Amino acid sequence: MPRRRGADNREVAADPIYGSTMVEKFVCSMMWDGKKQTAQKIFYASMQKLEEKGGGEEAIKLFKKAVENAKPMLEVKTRRVGGANYQVPIEVPQNRRTSLAIRWILNNARGRAEKGMADKLANELNDAANMRGGAIKKRDDVHRMAEANKAFAHYRW
Repeated sequence: MPRRRGADNREVAADPIYGSTMVEKFVCSMMWDGKKQTAQKIFYASMQKLEEKGGGEEAIKLFKKAVENAKPMLEVKTRRVGGANYQVPIEVPQNRRTSLAIRWILNNARGRAEKGMADKLANELNDAANMRGGAIKKRDDVHRMAEANKAFAHYRW
């Protein structure tokens, strides 16, 4: 079984309301214990709240903008060379960028202090769309780490 190259990614069906595969990936990432319907209810409730707060912009546009803003361009990977470990900056593949952005948004939404997951998610998406919040801070930290270690970029494999 190939571990690195040649693994084909499965096609994800579009979600029933917005017709977007990114929404479906987000809902599946948010799901716990196979409870997809609960995850969908929470997501669509947060989209309604986002529509109310959005100031005229559509919720799906704000959602896509939030995910796009949270995507990292670079990350660091540990590389062992001659007994020393180096943090080597590498470019992030497109599918991993999206999954990292979704993961960071969800983790920061779950850690917020508001009441109810729909409120937490709506506020985190709104913050990410406006270039603030925990997911954007995480992306900036990853970029800063890659920038600080760009001297080791020649160890890239």
